[in-house]
Amino acid sequence: MKAVQFHEHGDRDVLEYGDFPDPEPGPGEVLFDVKAGALNHLDVHTRRGLPGVDLEMPHIPGSDAAGVVTAVGEGVTRFEAGDRVAVTAGGHCGDCEFCRRGEHSLCDRFHIIGEHVRGVHAEQAVVPEENAVPVPEHVDWTTAGSASLVFQTAWRMLMSQGELSAGESILVLGASGGVGHAAVQIADHAGAEVYATASSEEKLRHAEECGADHVINYEESDFAGEIYEMTGGRGVDVVVDHIGPATWDDSTKCLVKGGRLLTCGATTGPTAETNLNRVFWNQLEIVGSTMAGLGEVDDVLELVWDGTFQPEVRAELPMSEAARAHGMLEDREGFGKVVVVPDSEYDG
Repeated sequence: MKAVQFHEHGDRDVLEYGDFPDPEPGPGEVLFDVKAGALNHLDVHTRRGLPGVDLEMPHIPGSDAAGVVTAVGEGVTRFEAGDRVAVTAGGHCGDCEFCRRGEHSLCDRFHIIGEHVRGVHAEQAVVPEENAVPVPEHVDWTTAGSASLVFQTAWRMLMSQGELSAGESILVLGASGGVGHAAVQIADHAGAEVYATASSEEKLRHAEECGADHVINYEESDFAGEIYEMTGGRGVDVVVDHIGPATWDDSTKCLVKGGRLLTCGATTGPTAETNLNRVFWNQLEIVGSTMAGLGEVDDVLELVWDGTFQPEVRAELPMSEAARAHGMLEDREGFGKVVVVPDSEYDG
């Protein structure tokens, strides 16, 4: 088969689309022909190299994909050849105290397909049965292959960890990205008043289409100052910050007393300075979140499958143009997800 792969960490030029041994399903595994997949920022970080993560080379990236089951391994009971599936990328042991209570993303051995182990940006892929989710016939491959990671991440962060409720106000930073545009839709669906930031007027219009009530161009103005003015000096109940050091201090400034700062990532680096006086005096909560449990995945994808939520797609490219796809994420080009399709399936 053909697969996107790299033999060493580095810039986009380490990516190639070439031959790779055909996978075979082992016990408890599902083999499927990939029809579409999507990139996430973790694909960029994985390609560059993550501290403490030692990958088996060559590495196949990709945490999002969907396709048709062609074979199943011994013991698989939920799927058979011909079924339509999407990937939920969080791997877990199933036996630790966290897995036993349904908190799979807190598992002692939690890992992400495509980040810690080989991924699914290939003509064929094998995943454990528990990492396959049924896809209804009416759902197109672009949607099925691009929704799972960002919507499960945003759902757990806002609804489970953040306990967002109707009538609250929320600021979503980076609303043009995958998690950001999912968070805007989920917050709007929850009945919150949604503020969103992006870097261009086009991206701000897309954020409004996703459900943002107020938008701020962070390239042209200080978003913390804008929030202060827009809320009459009160601040918002919740801030979603998956950016990190570049925005962290301003994010805490945006919160009302007793507010919650939610984070699921740090695209500008892992270490941010926190004004502890502001945290304890204003009694702020800082809440971390990673991926989602299997039940949360089922809950949010049902709302994707029925059309309540929709992954926005900025481009669809053949997998042989994986370097270009990575570049679109790195250069913050466009709004929404970048989808990649095996060259054998691409009709461009």
